[in-house]
Amino acid sequence: MLHGRLRELLRLLLAAETPITSSVIAANVKVTTRTVRNDIKELQTVVEKNGASIQSVRGSGYKLLIRNEQQFKNWLQDNFQQNSAVPIFPDERIHYLMKRLLLTDGCLKLDDLAEELFISKSTLQSDLKEVKKRLRPYDIVLETRPNCGFKLRGEELRLRYCMAEYLVDDREPEPDLLNEKAGILPKEDIHVIRTAIMKQVRNHKIPLSFFGLNNLIIHIAIACKRIRTENYVSLIPEDLHDIKLETEYQSAEAIVNELESALSVTFPEQETAYIAIHLLGTKRMTQSQIEGKEFTRLIDGETSRLTEAMIEAIERELELGITDDNELKTGLALHIKPAINRNRYGMNLRNPMLSAIKENYPLAFEAGVIAGIVIKEQTGIDIHENEIGYLALHFGAAIERRKTERPPKRCLIVCASGAGSAQLLREKLRSRFGKRLEIVGTADYYSLDQLSFESIDFVVSTVPIKIDLPVPVLKVHTLLGGGDFTKIDAMLEEKREQLNFLKPELIFLQQDLETKEDVIRFLGQKVAEAGLASDSLTDSIFEREAISPTSFGNLTAIPHPLVPQTDTTFWAVCTLKKPIDWANKRVQFVCLLCVEKENKADLQHMYKWLGGMLDDQAAVSRLLKCTTYQEVLQVFRDKRSEKDRDTPFFR
Repeated sequence: MLHGRLRELLRLLLAAETPITSSVIAANVKVTTRTVRNDIKELQTVVEKNGASIQSVRGSGYKLLIRNEQQFKNWLQDNFQQNSAVPIFPDERIHYLMKRLLLTDGCLKLDDLAEELFISKSTLQSDLKEVKKRLRPYDIVLETRPNCGFKLRGEELRLRYCMAEYLVDDREPEPDLLNEKAGILPKEDIHVIRTAIMKQVRNHKIPLSFFGLNNLIIHIAIACKRIRTENYVSLIPEDLHDIKLETEYQSAEAIVNELESALSVTFPEQETAYIAIHLLGTKRMTQSQIEGKEFTRLIDGETSRLTEAMIEAIERELELGITDDNELKTGLALHIKPAINRNRYGMNLRNPMLSAIKENYPLAFEAGVIAGIVIKEQTGIDIHENEIGYLALHFGAAIERRKTERPPKRCLIVCASGAGSAQLLREKLRSRFGKRLEIVGTADYYSLDQLSFESIDFVVSTVPIKIDLPVPVLKVHTLLGGGDFTKIDAMLEEKREQLNFLKPELIFLQQDLETKEDVIRFLGQKVAEAGLASDSLTDSIFEREAISPTSFGNLTAIPHPLVPQTDTTFWAVCTLKKPIDWANKRVQFVCLLCVEKENKADLQHMYKWLGGMLDDQAAVSRLLKCTTYQEVLQVFRDKRSEKDRDTPFFR
């Protein structure tokens, strides 16, 4: 355990953004500079064992260097902080401040918060700038009041949606496991709310998804907390009148009747309508409910047309082959109805899967982005990225269905070693590729000019074929090796060859850029200077970022234009000297992805490969240390698995 003076010294070093002199430390700790030097030595001995060190900067003072964040954080929580919930690092402090402000009905003072967080007032003021930025999408302002401090001011509905986003940990699957920790309501009250909802859901036969149920619990818990402090929602009379006509309002009344007696909370009429809004937004019709019934009886014409327009736009841009997927059409149509209800009242449905969807299904997420644009164009409703994530699940399922429905490719074997080797080759291919590959037969090299290739997709040959054939030819070894399998797999997956994605003239390493905007403008300008795109590329990238940020965790971001702007597909890569903030995620490796207009390539494969590369912490760590193009190329080559060994991503 640290004694009081060392604790104060460490607090000063933690709060300082620049080196701090011994005289400044002495003045704060109220000791001599000689004592400060002795204390620094003593503290250095302790922190060096726990993931940090104290650096003496000539002419500037002392600076704390954290070498192992997790080790240092664990030590601080065990030995420095009485309350382990108090955050240490900047991004944790921002989240803490958001929760603190949202849960406080009165004013908070700068001095009190600085002391509470063990940071200086200047550091706190810097953190509050980021807090204001995060509040902006909800139209909430941080208001300063004389002789009081500061507090949040905004429309009650927007405040509640913000609370739902920041008070609940997305990593927790069950809200009742964490709301006591989050400070919304005690666990017992959460249980009462869940019981009341489940009872009425069964009585009124309201189909709710798992996430829809949890979302409803969270919002009703927030409503109870706000009502107890006399903060009420306000709906315009026309909206209130329309909501009361919905059957969901009767269900909301039944839930309210249960809660008022159990929790001693009185729900005004508008608060009952607020619950009804969430029922409208979370209720869904399941696929099983439409079995044996006409689709047109359950889905109105407007929703059906909107669904068709979404699929057409996605097919036009991405060519996924999903136009005739009736299961997709049904799923989307059933999703769109409650989604429009949600957005009509500005309701943001939380999506705890959002990060995982963006990282693991990037192409499906891009389809969701296009769908959101169509909804905006046809209804005037802006679709939040949480909603885009839910839409992406439908497109991801359609992409997977497309894979299983794809007919087998047909190939012809050409072998110069005789019937025995040809038969071995055929059986090896059948064993490896199964139903994905249909082997039409075998042929001799000299009979190829007499054959018809109308029903053949490609030729597998153990000898070089010098005559022109109307189908691709894959040269393999008689005894197939790993590289041979990769070539054939690429053909079966319709992977495009000659992909020169990584260009040496578009690799920019160790750049000293400070913001997301700086990076996007820098890369957009470099691509334009290379003659690969017009100046409009940068504007299109910013349009795409406005819909949903392209930071994916692991210090990486993959920005790209909203619509294709280039005649070829390529990557422009940038690494940074230090991490920057990119939509609340730290980013240090940026890959600008430019896909050609009227693209015919297998984007799913490219997205999957790039996503897997950037999800590898070791690979990203190596990339951040690179200083030359050849070093970058080597990292990418090392990352390639046997499956991708012969796919020419690089030149």
